[in-house]
Amino acid sequence: MKILLCASKTPDTTAKINFTADKKALDANGVQFILNPYDDHALARAMDIKEKNNSHLTVIHAGDAGSEAILRRALSIGADDCIRINLEPADSYTVAHEIAHAIQGENFDLIFTGRESIDFNGSQVCSLLGEMLNIPSIDFVTDIQIEGNLATLKRFIDGGEETLQVNLPIVISATKELAEPRIPNMRGIMASRTKPIKVVEPSGDAALVMLEQFEPPVAKTGCTFVDAADAAKLIDILHQQEKVI
Repeated sequence: MKILLCASKTPDTTAKINFTADKKALDANGVQFILNPYDDHALARAMDIKEKNNSHLTVIHAGDAGSEAILRRALSIGADDCIRINLEPADSYTVAHEIAHAIQGENFDLIFTGRESIDFNGSQVCSLLGEMLNIPSIDFVTDIQIEGNLATLKRFIDGGEETLQVNLPIVISATKELAEPRIPNMRGIMASRTKPIKVVEPSGDAALVMLEQFEPPVAKTGCTFVDAADAAKLIDILHQQEKVI
């Protein structure tokens, strides 16, 4: 079985986010980047399946040379090799398109993505990649079991959870319930230094999205507290001040 993990690089959840003067890019000064947490959950489950089935696990990432530390971490967990697509991602479509282009002819059986990246929260790459590769895609997966060529999956849906079965190959997006992230050990860290990272150039196709600017969210203002018994005052505030009714 051949397994592919699509990995993205995101700012650490504790990082203070600022933008460049023209508001067209993240100001990366002082920002610590990490493997996207949902991809970390996907990596852990991919490793479970790799070890059970003696599979080959490849990690693919769209990003510049500054992403090597993220890829080395995935290799230290147990991935066999990495592919880095040498471009700065512009949008979800570009990422999916370039991944599909980079792996054409590879015939992966199982492809993991995170349910979303914690910076853009798009939740689009899984579905786009499935469409581009002409294979089924299943979002928000909480559990996956593989028996031969058949995958049994559970996933979140509105109001509950759904169980379904589908033949490989498939693309799935991982939730945090799929597996607990692994911590690399010293042996894995040492071994990762000699594992290959293949760098490929992008297809050159133009991105479909043009970024205008970033804007921080509106700063929170103070709260007005209304006594639970004073419904008339609450209605007056909503009507006269906030003008929502």
